[in-house]
Amino acid sequence: MKKIIILLTIVGVLTVSCSIQKLAVNMISDALSESGNGTALTGDEDPEFVGDALPFALKLYEILLEQNPEHQGLLLTSGMGFVMYANAYIQTPASMLPGEEYEKQEAMMERAKRMYLRGRNYVFRALEVAHPGFIEAIETDTYPDILPEMTEEDVPSLYWAAAGWFAAISINIFDVGLTIDIEKAVALMERAYELDPDFGDGMIDDFYILYYSSMPEGMGGSEEKARFHFARVVELSEGNNPSPYVSLATTLSIQKQDAEEFQDLLNSALAVDIEQQPENKLANIITQRKAQWYLDHIEDFFLLDFDEPEDL
Repeated sequence: MKKIIILLTIVGVLTVSCSIQKLAVNMISDALSESGNGTALTGDEDPEFVGDALPFALKLYEILLEQNPEHQGLLLTSGMGFVMYANAYIQTPASMLPGEEYEKQEAMMERAKRMYLRGRNYVFRALEVAHPGFIEAIETDTYPDILPEMTEEDVPSLYWAAAGWFAAISINIFDVGLTIDIEKAVALMERAYELDPDFGDGMIDDFYILYYSSMPEGMGGSEEKARFHFARVVELSEGNNPSPYVSLATTLSIQKQDAEEFQDLLNSALAVDIEQQPENKLANIITQRKAQWYLDHIEDFFLLDFDEPEDL
């Protein structure tokens, strides 16, 4: 009912005076920001249904932002939405395509990168509203001067800006225009972790599993740190989040060619009872599907020894 009222209000906005229109747009923006941080989408159990609805919702946010460009909550919600959509509905499906569909995979990955950056840029604007001069500081490499101004309230924005940035970089590490700024993305995530290391029951720790597992040692990679953050997010989530198991399995386990650990971790992810975190049901369902896909395609990632058939 709430969403129906919001949509009817949007239609009416175009017919009212400027002052009332501004008030209406603000009310709609507030409502959508609140719903974007709730469980209407994240608690859904039908990924396909949500995937079909998200593009419309995100475009609606953009239309509203044209009339209300400095609404901090809507900017953050829009940025989060684009980053999550790019990951769940573009990059992840692309990574599961068979080798013969290389061209389609490449096109989808390029689209995912654009969506990640689109999301990051909206979050940048949210940070700019909260801290004027933020975008200029990022562009002019003076960000170390402005990051100390950030408070715990800025942690969601810092996290999603950095997550979107890193995700875009990961699509193509040879894109020098992106990878040259990796230290800036690192700085944003580090500041978020300093302010609230428990954010999202270990969301930043889960990011660091991927970061420390994927980076070369000379650039800060560390198996010890990756496993430390893995243990921490499992503890914070009380074992009810399948993501850290998948993160460690698809990075360190493959790198070390430890097929046994790979299978144990993914089976642990599948064993998670998603009803224990109803607010994260959507992400957890998608993560468990990913875990099953990796188990089903284990031969693509490991040199497995199969028993030779006995002579007859």
